[in-house]
Amino acid sequence: MANEQRDYGGGGGGGGLEGGGFQPGFGRGRGKRAITDYGSTMVHWMRNRQPRYKGGYQGEMERPSPSYIIDMLPPLARPNSPADSIPARHLHSSLNKIKHPVNVVKWTPEGRRLLTGSSSGEFTLWNGMAFNFETIMQAHDVAIRAMSYSHSDDWLISADQDGLIKYWEPNFNNVKVIQGHSDAIRDLAFSPTDTKFVTASDDSTLKIFDFAGGVEESTLTGHGWDAKCVDWHPTKGLLVSGSKDHLVKLWDPRTSRCLTTLHGHKNTITKTLFERVRGQCLATSARDQTARVFDLRMMRDICLLKGHEKDIATIAWHPIHSSMLSTGGNDGSLFHYLLDEPNTPAGVDITVPPYEADDPTTASAQTIYPAHKINYAHDFAIWSLDWHPLGHILASGSNDRVTRFWTRARPGDTDVFQDRYHIGEAAAEQIGTWDRRKGRDKRQEEEEREMEDEKEGLVDQKMPPKQNIPLIPGLPMPGTAPRLPGLGSALPPPPYGFAKGVPPPPLPGMDPAKLAEMFKNGHMPPPGHFPPGFVPPPPPPPGYGVNGYGQFPPPPAQFQNAEEPPAVAGSVRRRGPLPSQEESLRMEQQRGQYTHSR
Repeated sequence: MANEQRDYGGGGGGGGLEGGGFQPGFGRGRGKRAITDYGSTMVHWMRNRQPRYKGGYQGEMERPSPSYIIDMLPPLARPNSPADSIPARHLHSSLNKIKHPVNVVKWTPEGRRLLTGSSSGEFTLWNGMAFNFETIMQAHDVAIRAMSYSHSDDWLISADQDGLIKYWEPNFNNVKVIQGHSDAIRDLAFSPTDTKFVTASDDSTLKIFDFAGGVEESTLTGHGWDAKCVDWHPTKGLLVSGSKDHLVKLWDPRTSRCLTTLHGHKNTITKTLFERVRGQCLATSARDQTARVFDLRMMRDICLLKGHEKDIATIAWHPIHSSMLSTGGNDGSLFHYLLDEPNTPAGVDITVPPYEADDPTTASAQTIYPAHKINYAHDFAIWSLDWHPLGHILASGSNDRVTRFWTRARPGDTDVFQDRYHIGEAAAEQIGTWDRRKGRDKRQEEEEREMEDEKEGLVDQKMPPKQNIPLIPGLPMPGTAPRLPGLGSALPPPPYGFAKGVPPPPLPGMDPAKLAEMFKNGHMPPPGHFPPGFVPPPPPPPGYGVNGYGQFPPPPAQFQNAEEPPAVAGSVRRRGPLPSQEESLRMEQQRGQYTHSR
């Protein structure tokens, strides 16, 4: 998609030592931040698209020149060209001030933000266009292992190392916590109707929970070792799970019965995932350096994905192209496969897909090699991959504590395949596409920028300091001015009978207690007790000092007639009675409406 530059200030980004020397009074400005705005691309496609029977898209097609960046099309406009959506370009690397391994990455349903779960139990939200930090919160006490949004986009569930499952609203309000397993939960998934969800745990079992009640409905047993992954078919009542016992099992969630077992991998299964577009394929990855694609209609593997030199830790299907699969390795490599293009290297025999064999039931799976390799995408293992809902950005979370964003190369980008993520830092430094010193300075600048964003994002989340001083209900907190109930931050009214801002004159020779008693009983003090020239105040209004209100006037009449008793100190404030609707109803009945009772 279009990759623009946005300036966040800083005097044009030239710094304080270029183009004019040092300028006193100005600090180092914030540099430019790369953003990916898909709005113009989507609008351009929607303006020029037509039904297929009328010829399809009628706009200008892309060509390998920077001037055709404005003619880029989203993946939705190229359903038959998955090669155009391969994310070969590095967009941004996001990292927290306090760094922890990123175990899970998940785009929010609307695609505006990326949610990450770390080994410290924290949720971190990253902006989906500028990739800057937005907010962070402590969601779990231990490492977060799995997250999943409901199909209705109304709920998020997360699971941790201790087997706890938490329900979250879209605003990250935690509404429920349940103990799902006694061991760590490795994966979870929602049912197509969002009424149930399934979990996979290290206790070698799968559990199906009722989402509304948060209670366990059934337990699926059959794996001989830790259950590492699970997925629910997007449209069918079908479950798939992978375990440390090298087996992939398909389950019926209604009867809790194992339908079949798929044998193909020779080591621990790390990920099982149904294809979301057509729902006919199942992808699995394992620690035997391979991934396999199974056809659910044939109940056998049809593709064998090779190319990784280390174990494969995670996989992700493209949300638009059903033939595109991305894999992340334990060595930090990121590979992209096109299932309809074998990409067989030179000197290797070409294999035939089972669909074209004489006997598809006995033919071996077709070997697929990656269409694109990013060998140095991360420094350590990639734990999680997730595609943007529009299919133009791929997010990756790794054990190197960095979250990275990837997208397709723009028309005219010639140095994308020569950067340090494709050929390594040493080779990129030799050919001049990467400078170690500038890279270090850029990394430091990005870290400072993320720290500033995190500092700004946490201003509104700071809780007030806890007071260890015992407080009496109804009294103000220490260090605050006293206020009257119902007045908020307004100052109390002046004493009765005196002008605002003018203090009452002293009363020499008069006992204050005796004077207060006289005012309370409604009697004026003897004239001789007032100083010369003192004008006596007018008498108090009727009802003053009665009904236990002390020195304050009684409340308005409408509150005196309320059915609820007056609130005492420390009790819950109650709403006043609503106004009567009888007069409005009579007026409407006179107009001929609401004449018949329901």
